[in-house]
Amino acid sequence: MSEGVQKVRLAESKSQLARCLIAALATGIGGLVTLDAGFVAAESVRTLTGAQIRAAFTGKQLTDEVHYRFAYDSDGTLRTYSMGAKQVGTWRIEKNELCLFLKDMEDSCYRVTQSGERFELKPTGLGGPLDGIFEPAYHGDGEK
Repeated sequence: MSEGVQKVRLAESKSQLARCLIAALATGIGGLVTLDAGFVAAESVRTLTGAQIRAAFTGKQLTDEVHYRFAYDSDGTLRTYSMGAKQVGTWRIEKNELCLFLKDMEDSCYRVTQSGERFELKPTGLGGPLDGIFEPAYHGDGEK
């Protein structure tokens, strides 16, 4: 075989190898994009309506499982426990927002979103968001 033919075959071989590598990379990236889209769909975020907020919060407590818990009683009483300090205030639904009223905290209303088991309260005014999961509400004596 002549040297020219060998060079042509070698170039074709390298070109074919490059096409195979590009195809493999494209397939892998496509799979990752598909996997990521499935994950996002499984954990989609939805904004709750006033009725959904009332149903989700009444008789439950929102907690980060370490630092705080906000217990939402059916009569509108809000009991908070944060780093050992207890406060009592009120809560109510205004339009599609959860509004909290506590003595040592600026009154604030929140839009509520849910993603899987997690809920996030995003303030409509100043302040940072709160997030956590729901558990049955506990009273100070340990009773549910």
